[in-house]
Amino acid sequence: MITRIVKLHFKEERISDFFELFEDVKYKVVNFPGCIQMTLLQDHAHPNIVFTYSHWEDAAALEHYRLSTTFNGLWGKIKPMFESKAEAWTLHEQFEGTNKSVKSD
Repeated sequence: MITRIVKLHFKEERISDFFELFEDVKYKVVNFPGCIQMTLLQDHAHPNIVFTYSHWEDAAALEHYRLSTTFNGLWGKIKPMFESKAEAWTLHEQFEGTNKSVKSD
């Protein structure tokens, strides 16, 4: 499994347009073959910055999505809304814990 984090910095006047568009496509993305989970996060101090946090079966599944008409249709609509270039990271999880799983010595 891989995790994909994408930072999207929108023009302030376009963030509501993005959220409206996202409502129309969020289930298409999360139900795309190979997508395990997707979360949309909004920066507390800078509300025109959002992050997508998604889990994919593997890099091939993510690449299949990135080449799809679903992704390309969405990307073509949101790219003009950007304040700055999107940033993306593809990561392998090394640890996951909660305060319930911490062992005390």
